[in-house]
Amino acid sequence: MARVLIVGCGCRGRSLAAALIADGHAVRGTTRDHVGIAAIEESGADAVMADPDRLGTLMTALTGVSAICWLMGSAADAPALNGERLETLTERLVDTHVRGLVYEAAGTAGQEVLGRGAEIVRRAGATWHMPIEVVSDDPADHDAWLASMRAAVGRIL
Repeated sequence: MARVLIVGCGCRGRSLAAALIADGHAVRGTTRDHVGIAAIEESGADAVMADPDRLGTLMTALTGVSAICWLMGSAADAPALNGERLETLTERLVDTHVRGLVYEAAGTAGQEVLGRGAEIVRRAGATWHMPIEVVSDDPADHDAWLASMRAAVGRIL
C-alpha cells in the first residue's frame, strides 16, 4: 500500500480518491477552503488544507506520500499552477520521498498551458529519474479519465 496525494481534490479528485482507496492505497486530498474538507473525507481520503499556489502549504502534506496526482487541468484562471508553481514543486520533490508524479494534461486550462505543464513534468522525470505519467484523457469523459488516472498511479508505484 502506498500513500497518494491528490492536489486539487474536487469532484474528479474525490472520485479518483475513492478508486485508489479501493485499490488499497491511502489517499490524502487537498482543498483550499474548509468547505472541501468534509467532501474529501466522505470519499474516504484524509483531507488537508493546502493551496497549490502557495507551495509552502503543500510541502507539509507530502509526509509519507509516495505519489502525487496534480489535478490542475481545469485551473483556467491560474496558469502558474501548470507553469511556475508546478516547476518549483518538481524541483522540491527531489528532497522528499515522493517516488512519482501523475500530471493531468487535459481540461479547461488550455492546450498551450497544459502542454507546458506536461513538458515540465517530463523534464523533471528525465532530470531526477523520477517516474512520471502524463494523462491526456478529457476529464469530461469521466470514466475514461478515471481509468487512465488510476492506471497511471499504478504504473508509477
